[in-house]
Amino acid sequence: DYMPSPLDVEAIAGVTEDGDDVVRNSSDAEPMSALAFKIANDPFVGSLTFTRVYSGVMEAGTMVYNSVKGKNERIGRMLQMHANDRTDIKSAVAGDIVALVGLKDTTTGETLCSKDSAVILEKMDFPEPVIKVAVEPKTKADQQKMSEALIRLAAEDPSFRFSRDEETGQTIIEGMGELHLEIIVDRMKREFNVECNVGAPQVSYREAITAPAEIDYTHKKQSGGSGQYARVKIKFEPKEFSDEEGAMDFEFQSDIKGGNVPREYIPGVQKGIESVLGSGVIAGYPVLGMKATLVDGAYHDVDSSVMAFEIAGRAATREGLRKAKARLMEPLMQVDVTTPEEYMGDILGDINSRRGLVGDLGERGNVKTISAQVPLANMFQYVSTLRSMSKGRADYSMKLANYDFVPPNIEEELKKGFVANAED
Repeated sequence: DYMPSPLDVEAIAGVTEDGDDVVRNSSDAEPMSALAFKIANDPFVGSLTFTRVYSGVMEAGTMVYNSVKGKNERIGRMLQMHANDRTDIKSAVAGDIVALVGLKDTTTGETLCSKDSAVILEKMDFPEPVIKVAVEPKTKADQQKMSEALIRLAAEDPSFRFSRDEETGQTIIEGMGELHLEIIVDRMKREFNVECNVGAPQVSYREAITAPAEIDYTHKKQSGGSGQYARVKIKFEPKEFSDEEGAMDFEFQSDIKGGNVPREYIPGVQKGIESVLGSGVIAGYPVLGMKATLVDGAYHDVDSSVMAFEIAGRAATREGLRKAKARLMEPLMQVDVTTPEEYMGDILGDINSRRGLVGDLGERGNVKTISAQVPLANMFQYVSTLRSMSKGRADYSMKLANYDFVPPNIEEELKKGFVANAED
């Protein structure tokens, strides 16, 4: 059996930079279009960008256009990969998969094409991280090496993020689970020779409003000369959300009529609202699923500005989140277990004790399968427990399913912990 010919594949759909639909057939005669689907670090040549050519001809040593970022890139070398073997080639045609050397700005999921016939192919969507830990280098000499390692690892893996906590000065790494972050730490040690201390894992919660609220807020400041004035009336409403694709599902709408808020000030209101959504009012977690509608406002001919309306939008949003009864949400993981039948009872009991909700029970050959949704907060060290219960014969996989509200009793305990940590 062989893989299907590229000629048997349907034409790939995309959009132009103006947003118009366009189709590219799998033909060498079509304008060149390709998708970068993986970045890998190579100790000999540096960064390798694995690319699938969907149409046209791509040539080594030429300029290509990254239509997602609007930047030109020069292809240094073009490699045909076969396991660890590689062969330099001069060109690639529709259907080829090649590794490109020399691209500086292209990342996973971006389109490379001819600039005079630009297209943006369907992008890859990556889930938001659900777990985070603090890491710090064991020595000062490792600090710079760790920073370089994290930059290169994040380029390879779009579901991995890192940032610096401005209050504590710690570096925070985020990923899709304990194992994911353990592999990141192990790779820093093996590939980059970076030794680091790792803190306890923490769940990346979310916040969401549960009721509509309307806030009428006035920002007024006078300190000599021209002052600041902006009044906004904003309605906040819950809306459906899906955090899987990395979007917080925020919707902004302006119902201003009659010029109560000049058109040029409205983007400032939106910017002020969005600046709050990355750090909610309960414990500083991102806010999911919210619609904000600017329904009324007022301005002053001299004292109003975009900045004044941004400040008003920010303050109104913080007040609105509290009034709209914001609550904590936790990531629920889809957990699939395969186990010999004799361990089913113990494993099901353990899942229930972790606040898990068992879905399907099935069979796969001579083993049983269990499908359940379990809060991530209750899945730490699960691999050790599962091995112990099954004498090493059971296995499991885990991925993000969705987010759900934290039970009230647990939410209160979490809030107390957040307050205590903030005071420390």
